[in-house]
Amino acid sequence: MMHRCGMLPDDYRALDLDEPAGRKLLAAAVQRYQPDLAGVRGLRREILERVAGRTRAEPLRIDRRDEAGDGFVKYLFELHDGAKIEAVRIPVPCEAAGVDASAYQGKEKKYVVCVSSQAGCALACAFCATGALGFERNLSADEIVGQVLAVREEADRPVRGIVFMGMGEPFLNYDAVVKAARILSHPSGGSIDGRAITISTAGVVPAIRRYTREGHKFRLAVSLTHAVPDKRAALMPIERVHASADLVAAIHDHARARRQRVLVEYVLLGDVNDSPADARALAELFDATLVKIDLIDVNGSTGGFHRASREARSAFLDVLGSARIPFAIRYSGGQDVAAGCGQLAGGKSGLVRLSSRA
Repeated sequence: MMHRCGMLPDDYRALDLDEPAGRKLLAAAVQRYQPDLAGVRGLRREILERVAGRTRAEPLRIDRRDEAGDGFVKYLFELHDGAKIEAVRIPVPCEAAGVDASAYQGKEKKYVVCVSSQAGCALACAFCATGALGFERNLSADEIVGQVLAVREEADRPVRGIVFMGMGEPFLNYDAVVKAARILSHPSGGSIDGRAITISTAGVVPAIRRYTREGHKFRLAVSLTHAVPDKRAALMPIERVHASADLVAAIHDHARARRQRVLVEYVLLGDVNDSPADARALAELFDATLVKIDLIDVNGSTGGFHRASREARSAFLDVLGSARIPFAIRYSGGQDVAAGCGQLAGGKSGLVRLSSRA
């Protein structure tokens, strides 16, 4: 039975309804988050009864909320079959003590939601707690959308952005992920600007090529973490299936087609990939006009890694700066509740220990 939070207007043609009717039903399910159809206007009772009998709209069940001192909130959801996934509510601007938020003076305070696309993950990245779980199953579009709706329902400020950077590899669940993004950006659905939705992949090259051909408006991010193929393979086994050379070509082609830089995510691992030589290899890999490097301090202790020292990170950034490669340092929030990048483990806290800062 189809779930209305996972249906676009055209999907209602299967129920012999036209697109205008589908937009009204989408607005009820996602925009207004109404589990029943009592508030839908302009459709005959017979139609509403047919839709109610052939679809469902129950919300995701929130098992637990963990709020960090910096305003990040991690949500644990239990799905209908007992699978557990996590999502994170990210405050913008950051609420960490001592953070300079002057750039946001006079601007709207908002939330970004980091969503999961799979229960578990098959890619087994060495530094990621989700990868230690193994793969359980793909999420449906409604289960992805439902994470956002549950967070939005109790939020004290609007949700303006989505990042597919939670549990799982989004491009191994391509159709559901893209459909969820379309629902969340639809004017009758989540009404989130498509440019504020980012889909991150560990480098599934055929899916990146498909994504480029289809011309989606959502931003692309790619996790790299090492520029040297054999060293990347030790950290990210996907390198053995989709080689860096093919990945870089796909990234460059996507950036040219979209006329937008691709975010290249690089998890900085102390004494592993943080040397000036590592930075030079990274800079030499890419056309500086087509990418932006998103540096992320490793979180937790999965794989036994530790964070780069301040000195090592500074030297790494100096090399990128000299090569005129644009970069940003991503704030790793929610550390006290294991809500940071690479720490989501479906509530299995034994897999995650908190990070120490260099």
